[in-house]
Amino acid sequence: MNSKIDTIYPIFDKMLSRQDKEQLLHQRGIMIWMTGLSGSGKSTVAIGVERELHKRGILCRILDGDNIRAGINSNLGFSEEDRRENIRRIAEIGKLFVDTGIVTIACFVSPTTELREMAREIIGENDFREVYIATPLSECERRDVKGLYARARRGEVKDFTGISAPFEAPTHPDLSLDTSQMTLQEEVEAVVELVCDSN
Repeated sequence: MNSKIDTIYPIFDKMLSRQDKEQLLHQRGIMIWMTGLSGSGKSTVAIGVERELHKRGILCRILDGDNIRAGINSNLGFSEEDRRENIRRIAEIGKLFVDTGIVTIACFVSPTTELREMAREIIGENDFREVYIATPLSECERRDVKGLYARARRGEVKDFTGISAPFEAPTHPDLSLDTSQMTLQEEVEAVVELVCDSN
């Protein structure tokens, strides 16, 4: 940190370090970034992982569209600019959790490589694990819990990822899960193993 920043933000030198937090919690902070189409199963897997980690005494926090769009990002729409800002804020918030030693699971479509790489850069390469929930579009549409695909097919929802807007699948995710081919337990175990291998 340069002297100018030191002068403006002197509190950074006085705060307890990440290492202090991780020693207190007996765990390492890490970001599990789940990407995939709407309805692919991101939140369902995340909830299962959170419960399993809780059983093991590992503090975890889920960030997803419901708890972010309703609060800190309630002023954002779905334009390209707003989607980018949505992911930027999520990554910045996620970094605060990770730096506090908390296993953080972000569940966001984050449809482009550019958006996911921005998140990775903010959070840090060593703390970022990309999990691709690779459920096929046909299965996501079959589930269509919120009725969004049906509305998108009727032209009522513009720029809907997978229908009228593209989704760029990760080329080298740390983990890829197809929820149409695996049980929830298998999916949860795979993500928990990824977390434990990172701790």
